[in-house]
Amino acid sequence: MEYEIKSAGDYTIIALSGEVDLYYSPKAREQILAHLNKKSNVLIDLSGVSYIDSSGVASLVEGYQLARNNKSRFGLVGVSDAAMQVLQLARLDKVFPIFQNVDEAINA
Repeated sequence: MEYEIKSAGDYTIIALSGEVDLYYSPKAREQILAHLNKKSNVLIDLSGVSYIDSSGVASLVEGYQLARNNKSRFGLVGVSDAAMQVLQLARLDKVFPIFQNVDEAINA
């Protein structure tokens, strides 16, 4: 897994790519929580994710919960087909705010 941190408007965008699995999900979790602990609004770009397992999904859920507690905005953008299948299986596609792209999320 690789990640890139960007900014757009009042959002921090964490773009994940590759496999977000048991080995790499702690790094994703670390980045997500670090930015949310700064009371940032966070978007997770999953367009480059080729695989995500339950540990990766757990990192997203934890981020979503922290954002709600902090009254920050949190969402997923550009969710890849592989990631969407996992989110749909867990029915989390109905929980997370999901946007096609960053512009759509910012303007929502």
